[in-house]
Order: sequence, then structure tokens, then C-alpha cells
Amino acid sequence: MFFCKQKTAYEIRLSLVGSEMCIRDRNNIVGWAVFAIAAAVYLMTMEPVSSLWDCSEFIATSYKLEVGHPPGAPLFMMLARLATLFAFGNPDYVGVAVNAMNSIASAFCILFLFWTITHLARRLVTRGGGELTQANTLAVLGAGIVGALAYTFTDTFWFSAIEGEVYALSSMFTALVVWLMLKWEEEADEPHSSRWIVLIAYMMGLSIGVHILNLLTIPALVFIYYFRKTEKVTFKGTVYATLIAGAILLFINNIIIPYTVYVGALVDLFFVNTLGLPVNSGIVLFALALILGCGWAAWYTCLLYTSDAADERSSVEFGGRRINKKKKKQQ
Repeated sequence: MFFCKQKTAYEIRLSLVGSEMCIRDRNNIVGWAVFAIAAAVYLMTMEPVSSLWDCSEFIATSYKLEVGHPPGAPLFMMLARLATLFAFGNPDYVGVAVNAMNSIASAFCILFLFWTITHLARRLVTRGGGELTQANTLAVLGAGIVGALAYTFTDTFWFSAIEGEVYALSSMFTALVVWLMLKWEEEADEPHSSRWIVLIAYMMGLSIGVHILNLLTIPALVFIYYFRKTEKVTFKGTVYATLIAGAILLFINNIIIPYTVYVGALVDLFFVNTLGLPVNSGIVLFALALILGCGWAAWYTCLLYTSDAADERSSVEFGGRRINKKKKKQQ
């Protein structure tokens, strides 16, 4: 016989109102609800077949996995080709499948936008040691709902969300990258927090295969990193961060994107014309070497820069191994 009444699971959850666990659960539930609203609206209002301009071209080229107009959108073509498989061989539904893919991608953009807004709102509420009360939690979630749904029904985004263009998928990648950077900001002092940076670089690389719009997030990502890692923000530091952001943007847009393919083509020409090897043997070897090199660089970066917290320890845990770190010589 119990002398005191046990709390039910519902009562326990109510007692956690205002806590970190509670807002995270509510944040996920409300975020997916907003996603469902956006997806339903876009799917119900999407184009029945295709729109004018490039939409018809993208639908046709993705259906046969061909090359569209320069500079091309290879990742979009491949994803759209997967979407056309749901037409089950009926060409009449190919356009609907591609438009539906963009509608779902746009709904995911709204989801990541909601989580971005609630993250920033939670930071504003809890700055200076403030606590999350029930009223603050509702305010944070309300800000996310208003901001995300307001953007859902904007004319420009709604227009691109329901047609077979690249901007819907590109917007999804853009929102995803910003949200991932805020996830890093939340765990910046934890071991292996640099995994978020590696994932951001990977997603940004994939997004180039859709549209280079994602590169515009680089300055914002650099500023988030600077403000999070710098104890005292100065005008000089802000100028340096701006210059670094511009340099990274120019390096990716003017060197990595155009010259990576160019160098691969030169390697393939050398293998075919000079060494007499089969066509594409050089580009295959170049691609494998590039993938292995980037993989090694990511592994080595994670090994050296797991986090500031790991730097203070004599050893770190990496890949299931305990690695002893070299001690710095005291001057």
C-alpha cells in the first residue's frame, strides 16, 4: 500500500515545464507540426506539370538523367531522377514527382528555419543567466511559429517551392547549414564539436551541385565562429573575421569550384594521350585521390582540434583510442 500517490508520466513531464528537456521536446514537436503545415500547403498548391522557363528543362533532363544548361545542377538532377521513379514509368506524372520533391524540400527549409529562430530566441531569453519559465518557453516557440509560417507564405519562396526549379532544394541546404552551425555553437566547448564543422563543409559541398546560393552563408558562419570563440569582441577582430570570410568565399567560388574539374581534366588528358590508358582513367584516379585526401584532412583536423575543452586534457578519446597529447613547453 502506497502512502503517497505516484506521479504519472504526464505529471512528470508537466513538472519539467521551463526546463531544457521540456523545451527541446516541445521544440521538436512544434517544429515537425510547422513542417507538416508547410508540406501540406505546398503539395496542395504545387504545379500540376511544369512552369515556364527552366522548370520544364529540369524536369525533362532529370527524367532521362541528362545535362541541363551550364553550369549544371548534377545533384539536383540525381535527386530529381530518384523522385521520378515514383511516377512508375508514366511520363504524365514525372513533373508532379519533381514538383513534389521540391515541395517537401521547401517544407524542410521551413523546419530548419523554425529551429534556427527558436535557438536564437532561447539564447536571448537565457542571456545573463536567465531561466526558461513556462511563459518564456511559449514565447520562444511562438516566435518560431510566427517567423517560420510567415516565411512559408511569402510570395517568392512559395512560388519557387511548388515548381521544378533548383531554388527550393538550394534554400533547404542553406537553412540546414545555418542550423548546423548553431548546433556547433551550442556544443562548441564539448569534445568532438568540430564534427559539426565537418558536416557543414560536406553539406556545403553537396549544395554546390544544386546552386551556389549556399556560399552566401559563409560570412554568417565565420561570424558565428568568431563571436562564439572570442572572449572579447573588438572592432579589429570583426574586420579580420570579415576579411577571412571574404577570402574563404573567393577561394571556394573562384578556385575550388572551377579549377577542381579543370585539373581533373588535365590529369585525364595526361593519362589518355601520354600514357595511353583508357578514357576516364585519369579522372577516376584523380577523384579517388581527392576523396582520400579530403577524408584524411577531415580526420586529422578532428584529431587536432576536437575542442577547447579537450585541449586542456593530457589525452583525448578519438576513434575508440586514447591518444596522449604533447605538452606545450613553458617559456
